[in-house]
Amino acid sequence: MKENNHRSGFVNIVGNPNVGKSTLMNRLVGEKISIITSKAQTTRHRIIGIVNTPDYQIVYSDTPGVLQPNYKLQEQMLHFSLSALQDADVLLYVTDVVEKIDKNDAFLAKVQQLDLPVLLLINKIDQTSQQELELLVARWHELLPRAEIYPVSALNNFNMDVIQKRVLELLPESPPYFEKDALTDKPARFFVAEIIREKALLLYQKEIPYSIEVVVEEFKEEKEIIRIRAIILVERDTQKGIVIGHKGESLKKLGTLARKDIERFFEKKIYLQLYVKVEKDWRSRDNMLKSFGYKLD
Repeated sequence: MKENNHRSGFVNIVGNPNVGKSTLMNRLVGEKISIITSKAQTTRHRIIGIVNTPDYQIVYSDTPGVLQPNYKLQEQMLHFSLSALQDADVLLYVTDVVEKIDKNDAFLAKVQQLDLPVLLLINKIDQTSQQELELLVARWHELLPRAEIYPVSALNNFNMDVIQKRVLELLPESPPYFEKDALTDKPARFFVAEIIREKALLLYQKEIPYSIEVVVEEFKEEKEIIRIRAIILVERDTQKGIVIGHKGESLKKLGTLARKDIERFFEKKIYLQLYVKVEKDWRSRDNMLKSFGYKLD
């Protein structure tokens, strides 16, 4: 095989909620593509991040944490996770040192049946001892005997270079799937909405963040500034009141935090207007979910 043959492929990241998939994705891509919070269900879509060099193109895909669906939105999130098993050239199955191994047997059974390279990444190894880690590796080896097992810490950048190198070795020879200057398949508006939603996850308690969807109605790029108008959708009037807060203080705080992150993301001054609107039970309505990019079968 010639050294200069181009490699290209899809590397899909799957696993249960809160094991660090999005942190891992951002490390591997080298950009903040996926939003990160300590709350489950932070990622709702499959988010693609692309790493390009003249010799290869790695298309990483971050997926929602695998869970048992309680409403239609969660059904679609599970669909995104399952679809990631079908179209991968390499699968990164992420677990960590604290979750129970049998947390999701049904999904694990599907991974066991795959006929493709699986790298099992045991994340957050700084939270355990060497002895406990060795026991964990042995247990995972029994469950996924064909998988290659790597202890990692995405947060501390430990073993990320090893993973990137191994992924590259496993990629098939292929021309690139995307333009060589592409970083993601998502439009700018998508990242604006995700950043606003990330701040909502951080600011609000209990059910509120999971009832929120963000729609970017205007994204107007001028020479010196980007003008953005976004609607925050909630399911109930009471939720609207909480999101806005006393004298609008909560919404103002959300807007300030989001604007700073959006400015960092686009490296440009941002003018951000936020509004809150009630859309009853949007998480269970097919037409609403489709309009937000959750493609229902």
